[in-house]
Amino acid sequence: MTDYTAIDALLADARRQVELPPTAQRRALREALDLSRTQVAKALGVSPSTVAGWETGRDPSGEIREKYAYFLNGAQEKLRTLTEGTPPHTPDGSAPERGTSQAGTPADDDTILPAPQPCILCGAPATHHVEGYPQHLDPADCAPASPASPAGPAATPDASPGLVTTPAPPGTCAGPVTTPAPADASPGPAATPAPPGTCAGPAAAPAPTDASPGPVTIPAPPGTSAGPAAAPAPPRRRSPQTQGRLPDLIARAVHEALAAHDGDMRPAIAELQRRAIPDAMALLDACRIGARYDIVGHPPLPDILRKKSAHGADDVWEARPHWTRPDPPAGTHEVTALDINGAYLSALKTHLPLGALEHSTGNVHSRRRAGIHLITPPDWDHHAHLPNPLGNRDEPGPVWVTEPTLRLLQRLATDAYGPLCDPPVIHESWTSGSTEQLFEKFRQILRDAREKAIAEDDEVTLEYVKSMYSKFVSTMGESNFNREIYRPDWMHIIRSQAFVNLWLKAHKAHTAGLTVMRVLGTDELHIAGDWRTVFTEGRGVSQVKVKDVYDLQTGAR
Repeated sequence: MTDYTAIDALLADARRQVELPPTAQRRALREALDLSRTQVAKALGVSPSTVAGWETGRDPSGEIREKYAYFLNGAQEKLRTLTEGTPPHTPDGSAPERGTSQAGTPADDDTILPAPQPCILCGAPATHHVEGYPQHLDPADCAPASPASPAGPAATPDASPGLVTTPAPPGTCAGPVTTPAPADASPGPAATPAPPGTCAGPAAAPAPTDASPGPVTIPAPPGTSAGPAAAPAPPRRRSPQTQGRLPDLIARAVHEALAAHDGDMRPAIAELQRRAIPDAMALLDACRIGARYDIVGHPPLPDILRKKSAHGADDVWEARPHWTRPDPPAGTHEVTALDINGAYLSALKTHLPLGALEHSTGNVHSRRRAGIHLITPPDWDHHAHLPNPLGNRDEPGPVWVTEPTLRLLQRLATDAYGPLCDPPVIHESWTSGSTEQLFEKFRQILRDAREKAIAEDDEVTLEYVKSMYSKFVSTMGESNFNREIYRPDWMHIIRSQAFVNLWLKAHKAHTAGLTVMRVLGTDELHIAGDWRTVFTEGRGVSQVKVKDVYDLQTGAR
């Protein structure tokens, strides 16, 4: 007799997946209510990067999908209520007080300041107090104000409550700071022009009742020429002067971990290593505020970047070296095993494709694009004293390689390097427009924190930072430990860049007359000879440290 209990239980729990609005509407709904990704993420129990992924094409699943659908449906209803001019009410019929959530609890994470204060991220006036700091609720507000455009016609007088503006402080060229109007406020007059000596810009006024929520422009102040209505300016990158003003998330996390474990370093390090991935993503979110490129989109990927099985690999060859000199010079040699500091940290500075990868064929390569390439590698005739830049690959024929590997092979085929080989032949490519700066701010903050920890002999921070950048790189592909970035192409490229950097150090030692004995993994280089004439010893990212010293006789250790 068949037991149907398990089947009945399965059918009882089964349900259709809840529908979500189209991707383009999700961000529009959030922004129409003047909610930041951080606010939505906190309410749903995810990170801001996850919310950004949902707004750029990725769909949640399971219970979190139902919660997100509930939020989006509620946002639609809220906008419909605001458009009709009916303020939301609490269950007892009264309008909720400002600074209080619908549930009646104080909104500690979103406190409205009595007067604007400099944002902790960009320095511009901010009107909200978030997690203990004055901040803008929306990352776009941290970008420098765009140049003022001539204003257009006035808004209709029957607009629903929307935005009021505050003029920029005297002596600045910032446009008016836009802040949400109180829930019980009626449409008020437009903002006054900026004081003398400042750069006047168009002021925001409430939107008409039959229009979608958002600011519209009103006539320019007297003395300026009126023109067509100004279109919203896209967010601009923050200037270098404002990019350094980030809260010290690393120091804060270390302090909290040590406090939680009564100053005991060992459990504090273990806790920080466990949370290294989400903390790295939070730091990346803070670094990317105001940047031009969104890094949490999940564009479709070609099959060559997909694993063939749960524990298998995709088709990309990273060119990881594992080379030992086959025939060392006769005699006894003192060999120093050098450790290359921060190999993955340095490799974050590499050419990464920004958007969806596009397919092309033919032996053509653009330096403005990056991705993965199917190549026929050149023959390598220098195995006796230098490793093959392609790594330990024995299979003949074409192979899919990353951008750093391709560029290294092309570089070695130039007169500046001998040439050491013929140029590789490209058959196919999957590429996109690229930049070296995608993770540069993130890399610099981690580098500075690492160097400060070394200088202060701070083992806790040092181990924490190492875990952040190493786990960040290793989990940005198809990993259950980091579902916020799904870019296996970036993971392969960054790893390959670390291998390229190691190969170039081996070549530098060889051209300086040293004997390269072994090249292993991402960071291990064995040299016979006075290596200090070539490399600087130390613990900095640009330095090397001694891992081991041993004697080698006639090629046998």
